[in-house]
Amino acid sequence: MAFSATDVKNLREMTGVGMMDCKKALVASDGDMDKAVEWLREKGMAASVKKAGRVAAEGMAYAAVFNGVGVVVEVNAETDFVGKNEKFVDFVKGVAETAAKENPADLDALMECKYNGTDLTVTQQQQEMVLVIGENIKVRRFARYAEGVSVPYVHAGGKIGVLVNLETGLAGEQVTELGKNIAMQIAALNPRFWDKSQVTQEILDEEKKVMLAQMENDPKMAGKPEQVREKIVMGKLNKFYAENCLLQQDSVRSDVFEGTVEAYIAYVAKELGGAITFKNAVRFEKGEGIEKKQENFADEIASLVKG
Repeated sequence: MAFSATDVKNLREMTGVGMMDCKKALVASDGDMDKAVEWLREKGMAASVKKAGRVAAEGMAYAAVFNGVGVVVEVNAETDFVGKNEKFVDFVKGVAETAAKENPADLDALMECKYNGTDLTVTQQQQEMVLVIGENIKVRRFARYAEGVSVPYVHAGGKIGVLVNLETGLAGEQVTELGKNIAMQIAALNPRFWDKSQVTQEILDEEKKVMLAQMENDPKMAGKPEQVREKIVMGKLNKFYAENCLLQQDSVRSDVFEGTVEAYIAYVAKELGGAITFKNAVRFEKGEGIEKKQENFADEIASLVKG
């Protein structure tokens, strides 16, 4: 029986086992999915196959810098309680360090890397954690910056992980503080864009259309000349930038600097006598976009009692 790349992907999702091992299992079982799962279990690779089907939307987002390489990762578990488990936290940090050290091209490549300090792959180490902790655990995503100066920030014990990447020849506490304050801003406000230059004409046209429609429906504004309404719209668009674009937002750390984020960056650069450019950032919020299973705890207990 032939099998496709989709079959390999589905088997991996069912078992949590690496892509190459899933492919071997399908080859050995002539493409039969059930036999492939059995083959993996017999080899000790999928002892946690039943747990792999359970929704993992909790866990931890984590960001750190290892030897100048910045990494942010999200690893999911089923319950918030496990997200605070010391063994789980250590596993997450190990995944981040592995990503920094090995420079994997994507998530699949990361899962096949040797987990830092062991002879096991990240996939195999993940399986070990599932067996030890007793919940479905899944490395979901990562991002990595090897160039520039990266500054990490972890909010609320792993609810949000942010990694800010700056281009600068400067270093020291002031640069780190700047990066951390920008990261805190990203964690708190989750801006749609980094800079107003990223806002497309299509988005601006849509915003302008909405604003003009609102004015048409406002008795106080509807009778105003078109030129006046156009001028008001331009003012509103500047407000749109200030609300949605990181560099045009007012700094949330007004106790440190009063003004926009881009002005704050320019101020620190001038103070230190060099140049600092915001290059990029990544914000991971644990469970973001994962559809959580709605369960009735009382019904679950009742079903266990009946069983």
